[in-house]
Amino acid sequence: MDWGIVARAVHVLAVVVWIGGVWLITSVVLPALRQRPPQHWLSEFEAIEQRFAPQVRIALLIVFLSGLYMIEEYDLWDRFARPEFWWMHLMVGVWALYALMLFVIEPLALRRVLQRRATTAPAATLSLMLWFHRVVLFLSLAAVFGAVGGAHGLF
Repeated sequence: MDWGIVARAVHVLAVVVWIGGVWLITSVVLPALRQRPPQHWLSEFEAIEQRFAPQVRIALLIVFLSGLYMIEEYDLWDRFARPEFWWMHLMVGVWALYALMLFVIEPLALRRVLQRRATTAPAATLSLMLWFHRVVLFLSLAAVFGAVGGAHGLF
């Protein structure tokens, strides 16, 4: 059995769970919450986030481990020194952004800041959350496109 192929399949599945969930939150959940009264949207978002965040944390760990395995297995370390493999840098950067947010910033500070800000300026807070999610979704989709295209000779 070629464990590199297994690692790639697991990697892609974990990315689908992770980025698919971000797509859902960005394109469906947050816009729908704009229709809710300001006093309700934060509790609804937190209820969804409590279910989704652990799944994303697991997916991020699987993406990290499978990606590291593939880099080591196929000896791809030199690609990080070559600009034509920009998409590998983007993949790692997007992963690092999410890992920092979900493993460090969110549990240590973001939840409290969000609750405090949502109390004083709920509409502005929700708009800021939607803007942030759109930016990270765009970066995520660019990384997926770059990775698939790059791995198949598009770049």
